[in-house]
Amino acid sequence: MSAYKIILSGGGTGGHIYPAIAIANALKARFPKSEFLFVGAKDKMEMQKVPQAGYSIIGLWISGIQRRLTFKNVLFPLKLVVSLFRSMAILNSFKPDVVIGTGGFASGPLLQVAAMKGVPTLIQEQNSFPGITNKLLSKKVTKVCVAYEGLERFFPKEKLILTGNPVRQDVVDLEGKSAEANTFFGLDPHKKTLLVLGGSLGARRINQLVESKLDYLKKLDIQLIWQCGKLYEEDYSRYNSNANVQVHTFLNRMDLAYASADVIISRAGASSVSELCVVGKPVIFIPSPNVSEDHQTKNASAVSGKGAALLIREQDLESNFESQFSALISSESTQLELSTAIKQLALKNATQSIVDEIEKLLHK
Repeated sequence: MSAYKIILSGGGTGGHIYPAIAIANALKARFPKSEFLFVGAKDKMEMQKVPQAGYSIIGLWISGIQRRLTFKNVLFPLKLVVSLFRSMAILNSFKPDVVIGTGGFASGPLLQVAAMKGVPTLIQEQNSFPGITNKLLSKKVTKVCVAYEGLERFFPKEKLILTGNPVRQDVVDLEGKSAEANTFFGLDPHKKTLLVLGGSLGARRINQLVESKLDYLKKLDIQLIWQCGKLYEEDYSRYNSNANVQVHTFLNRMDLAYASADVIISRAGASSVSELCVVGKPVIFIPSPNVSEDHQTKNASAVSGKGAALLIREQDLESNFESQFSALISSESTQLELSTAIKQLALKNATQSIVDEIEKLLHK
């Protein structure tokens, strides 16, 4: 059985880290004798999350350019030069057969040097509007795996492969899990259930919205599973005493949370959007306006533009939320239309498709 040396790089946010880990896990299953090394940014979350997943990681002294003039921006050229030399040393020492990038600033220097050395390289872009690192790298790397159509605007067309984003295997098939979900969360199967997701840290504006609409949801006799995030646990955990309201800092059984939901409210990070397409439930996206290039709004628009989800911008919540939610929750036909449409966008075998493309590079 073949044994390869594989480097993966990506980080800064879970949206870059978890796809890299999912790809590594799939590669390890296919090539169990292979050796893996992650390269991330020092002091970023990948330095904890990757070792927790069972992989070694080396940190580069690199960070992004801030939007305003700061001392970090002054240091950026020095950090970049240091990271390029460090990347060269890592590649010379580890001697990888392939290098994979999933976005984030740490992947920039490493993939740049790997491509320059002639090592086969692949980047996986999660968003419908790419970040600056992957846009720059696309000119150098061998292949670009994407999750959305129409990215020829940003990447060389001949390198593009539409694969989708890696998603957790436990959410790929929710068939038959409704009864287990109702028992797990203690839900009434005769009532509608709203699942609210704000990410592991939480989404301040979504939490504020839910808090302000608790009486409204009570009048509609809605059961609420509210994932508020660890930054907001102290602010909202008191609402657990309310009937039909559950506040969770983190949801350990996302498959059961999805299975229980009739309607889902979520941010629109790339991984979340891909996962929700697979889940196939009616979704209201409330994208964060505070991310680079406003890519969450672009992700959500790519789905809502095909009639597969609802999109409400933060500035429109006060005026539009109740009317749109009421129309959705009261119409079984609208729920079915959204569910059917979003399922058609799902790319369930994304991880294996990406690994297939990596295998082709390895065999070359």
